[in-house]
Amino acid sequence: MDEGLQHTYTGPLRHGMKAIGGHAAEGLLSCALLTRTCFIISALFLILQPAKAQFRTDRLIDVGKSALYYEDYVLSIQYFNQVIGLKPYLYEPWFLRGLAKFYLDDYVGADKDCSEAINLNPYIPDIFELRALCNIRQRDFQQAIDDYDKTIGFLPDNKNLWYNRVLCRIEQKDYDHANKDLDSMMTRWKNFAKSYSLKAEVLLLQKDTVQGAKFLDKSLEIDPYDGNLWAMRAMISLSRKKWKDADAQLSKAIHLKPTTVDYYVNRALARYNINNLRGAMADYDKALEIDPNNFLAHYNRGQLRIQVGDDNRAIDDFDYIISKEPDNVMAIYNRAILLERTGNLRGAIADYTTIINQFPNFWAGLNNRARCYRKLGMTAKAEMDEFRIFKAQMDKHYGQQQRWSKKTKDRVRKKSEIDFDKYNQLVVEDEQKVDHEYSSAFRGRVQDRETEIAFMPMFQLSFTPYGNGVKVSQVYNREVDAFNHQWSKNATKASHPIFVTCHQKPLTETESQKVFAMIDTLGAAIAASKNIHNDRALILQRAVAHSGVQNHVDAINDLTIYIQEDSTSALAYWQRAVCQAKLNQYKAAKGTEAKLALQGAADDINKAMVISKDNACLYYNRGNLWAMGKAYDKAIADYSEAIRLDSNLAEAYFNRGIAYARSGKTDEAISDLSKAGELGLFNAYSAIKKFSKAQKETEKKQ
Repeated sequence: MDEGLQHTYTGPLRHGMKAIGGHAAEGLLSCALLTRTCFIISALFLILQPAKAQFRTDRLIDVGKSALYYEDYVLSIQYFNQVIGLKPYLYEPWFLRGLAKFYLDDYVGADKDCSEAINLNPYIPDIFELRALCNIRQRDFQQAIDDYDKTIGFLPDNKNLWYNRVLCRIEQKDYDHANKDLDSMMTRWKNFAKSYSLKAEVLLLQKDTVQGAKFLDKSLEIDPYDGNLWAMRAMISLSRKKWKDADAQLSKAIHLKPTTVDYYVNRALARYNINNLRGAMADYDKALEIDPNNFLAHYNRGQLRIQVGDDNRAIDDFDYIISKEPDNVMAIYNRAILLERTGNLRGAIADYTTIINQFPNFWAGLNNRARCYRKLGMTAKAEMDEFRIFKAQMDKHYGQQQRWSKKTKDRVRKKSEIDFDKYNQLVVEDEQKVDHEYSSAFRGRVQDRETEIAFMPMFQLSFTPYGNGVKVSQVYNREVDAFNHQWSKNATKASHPIFVTCHQKPLTETESQKVFAMIDTLGAAIAASKNIHNDRALILQRAVAHSGVQNHVDAINDLTIYIQEDSTSALAYWQRAVCQAKLNQYKAAKGTEAKLALQGAADDINKAMVISKDNACLYYNRGNLWAMGKAYDKAIADYSEAIRLDSNLAEAYFNRGIAYARSGKTDEAISDLSKAGELGLFNAYSAIKKFSKAQKETEKKQ
């Protein structure tokens, strides 16, 4: 910096007031110097403003990502909207908003956001991959292929991208390009089982079952634990009428994927054909237990019940089918025969009439209706039907009426096939399809929880009462009650009562806007306060509001300020521990080491326990911290103490049950989960079912 500029910068700050009161020349000089100083200060302000704006956008993006991690997708969109409003030229908020929309099944909106992000930065492969998935959901497979082409250009060694592109080619029936891609994949990744199974599928679609079976066998040799592969192999066996092989293969598929309905329906068909009617019936029952609305299971179980003489329950199955598909003439015809057989002649006549109105030349139906009329003594109507049949026979004899074509009878008929000669046959789908699961990096925590039952979250402060599933079982806490009572006396417009909740539900757009407005109102009240110590409740309330919109950093900052004003507040330590634990989970998901933050949460819980003795929620929360670190014995001890302090704390029973299960103590786990279900947590029963089944399978192996 030159000497003059140094003088200009420092002179007025030292001598400005004296210079203004001196001689005119000195005054003019001082004015000039002051003007230049103002210019420099303004320039520095302009330089610092972008840094401040950058900090704000970075914080908004980070908080939006946190909301995204905690599956608060609508809220995350609100944060990304703010960033886009401030800096629409950044690609990341467009991409992240698109990801949130994708999780909300708004594939059109996600597609548009991804396209905007690509326009701003066409060198990020994740954006192309997400847009490809959006296009797949919209069944625009060509656009998805184009996006995968781009992504593979960036990441040529990512076999999952190749896999998804082949699936899109199969959807387009572009088998030539699919085969070329698969040949490349099998050369590059010799042990990637899915490439062999896809090759088999393409060959099967091209009617080459022999080669298809060979590639499937190769795939099973590499990965014998993929249920879909065994199911595909079984489909080949079914098509070749190798019923015993199909039964064995589908049994393996069911062992690996026990909740897939189609496996049971197909195995029932195989068992029916080897005369294992009891096994077939059990499979249809299981299929309907999993999916009560399954058409094939209802229809075929009805047919099996007819064969074993269980006519009344067969009628129940056909009643269900007809209630869902009132125009299903094959089901109506079967029910008509059953109603006649069980003595409900008027019901049978009604069903026969429905079919005859649609198929006037259905002579078997006319004959059956005439028989029902005669049994009811309605001779005139019976004779009218019999005359129609006689006239039709005469017309056929003289060649005046076309005969119904006869096809070779199979053991089954297609679902859409209408052939009354096959009324008593089992039904199969018109076209057997293989369900594909596209590989994706964009899998939320919902999918992660499908494989493992999760602990219930910590109790925290909230502006929303808590309902645990059956009733609004608001957790009482004397500190919370005292806080609300104390500050309600001198409450301002910004004040809000707080509650204890164990589940912060995702906010709608309207709800999130209300919380943001609440934060602004509380902030204004805090800024206007003349005695912040007396108005410190506003700081705690703003921290709770920040927590509600997943802004844990600002919540922690507010709680730290509150603790400086009141170090005896158990509520502040409690809420700060929850926020630190959530922030730790989010950082861990990003791969950031956060042991110190977790220790900080534990320290805050311990301080709160010293202040608020006999607080069941605090023991429960500390149990959750132990569970995060897989210290299940310590977690069980804290959950037990929480239950001792509050025997109706359903969440503590639930989490202790999960901790017992993770420790291999299934009997204790089921007992606790049963108690949790009794107290209103219905999801405890699905956990009991899963753990009981796992226990039985373990006992069988032993």
